[in-house]
Amino acid sequence: MREWFAAGSAKQRVEQFSLEAAGLYLDYSKNRITPQTMALLMQLADEAGVPKRRDAMFAGDHINATEDRAVLHIALRAGAGATFKVDGKPVMPAIHAVLDRMRVFSERVRSGDWTGFTGKRITDVINIGIGGSDLGPRMVCRALSHLASNGPRMHFVSNVDGTELAECLDRLDPEQTLVIVCSKTFTTLETMANACSARQWFLDKGVALAVSTNVEAVRAFGIDPAHMFEFWDWIGGRFSLWSSVGLSIALAVGFDAFEDLLIGGRAMDEHFRSAPLAQNMPVVLGMLGIWYRNFFGMPTSCMAPYSTSLELFPAFLQQLEMESNGKSVQLDGRHVRAHTAPVVWGSAGTNGQHAYFQLIHQGSQIVPVDFVAPLRPPRLLPGHHAKLLANCFAQAEALMLGRTAEALRATGLADEIRIAHMVFEGNRPSNTLLMEDITPHTLGALIALYEHRTFVQGVVWNINSFDQWGVELGKILAKPIEGELTDAAKAAAGRHDASTGSLIARARAVLGSA
Repeated sequence: MREWFAAGSAKQRVEQFSLEAAGLYLDYSKNRITPQTMALLMQLADEAGVPKRRDAMFAGDHINATEDRAVLHIALRAGAGATFKVDGKPVMPAIHAVLDRMRVFSERVRSGDWTGFTGKRITDVINIGIGGSDLGPRMVCRALSHLASNGPRMHFVSNVDGTELAECLDRLDPEQTLVIVCSKTFTTLETMANACSARQWFLDKGVALAVSTNVEAVRAFGIDPAHMFEFWDWIGGRFSLWSSVGLSIALAVGFDAFEDLLIGGRAMDEHFRSAPLAQNMPVVLGMLGIWYRNFFGMPTSCMAPYSTSLELFPAFLQQLEMESNGKSVQLDGRHVRAHTAPVVWGSAGTNGQHAYFQLIHQGSQIVPVDFVAPLRPPRLLPGHHAKLLANCFAQAEALMLGRTAEALRATGLADEIRIAHMVFEGNRPSNTLLMEDITPHTLGALIALYEHRTFVQGVVWNINSFDQWGVELGKILAKPIEGELTDAAKAAAGRHDASTGSLIARARAVLGSA
């Protein structure tokens, strides 16, 4: 790459390998690619059936084959005039009926018109959920926190570790707190354990709502179904923030901002659906990921947002990519013949520069990096943002250029051992993704971009990106172990491998003395 950028055609390279869509600008020129590389990758995407599978998703076909479901999170952010159907039935009227309820409710809470059980204004909201019912809304609320000055304070509880819930409840007043129990099935172990404990806290003076597909379970828990916000089984958990799962977002920043988030996602949907493959941002990013995962064998990728507001985006992306594409079985049941999802990791810059960037620059494994940055900061302190952007751009440049021994010697340095330690190989790939501001619209486009990128890669690997059977077995095995930890008879009857049995015995000894 150093040679490519030293050539007279460097400017042309940037123009050739950059795209704009839905308020986002992508520079992917700092990749190990030539025009022929990209042409062949686009040919691979076409032959793997990306356009066909994309069209099937937008048509409402049951592309989630193992669960026999449509995949229509795209309908959640579509306009009222869209014609999405599931099994021949239009879904837009139901979607917009829920959105209308969300608007009315969120505006009443934010204005103080909708109060707690004792008539006091709602000042705090606890969202109890896990996975997609937590990571998406939590990430968006954090990213748009600069718009949340007039809304209630948001708190998110996901871990079944009781410390998280206890510390949250300790600092809140149940008379001024709204609890949202957010679970697709209303049976998720961690969510329901936290919900049951919170129920005792707000029983006399608090209020709770449910976001779920399971009316009967909501009723059995003790929440009036009139206080339930619906969504549907054709929405995967990690794609659900656009639905009533995003109620916490609407409460935090207002429904107008939530609606702008949907519009931003819709703009990226329209681009993904209509742009030619070679000018299609999700396809380009997806195929670059394929290039490094399968042709270079790179096992990880890094998300480095240069914005504290986006500090939770890497965690959101971990679930989106690794739960979607962490598969080893093709759609036809045969074993996948290539590596699938890389391990996704990262954190907000510039913190990462003083932690793991040493490995990215000089480690023995090459890690592709996505740099994401707003050109204007959500909160302005003079001089800070120029320093932040300078670091972002410099890191991408340093990864590409590296530093040669000759350049070091030219500075007068003569210690060859020291020179060896100071050499940077360079030629390390990165993408830089820019937006003018972090707005609901650009954030919605960013999220949808990575959703579609994940989809593209799943199609190429011929896997189902919309199930998650891998999370089930551990939950199944946890149930009897929970009983054995507290019941001697169950412990005696338990049958486990020697290691697990020993761990249970050690835990029982401590729990029994507590």
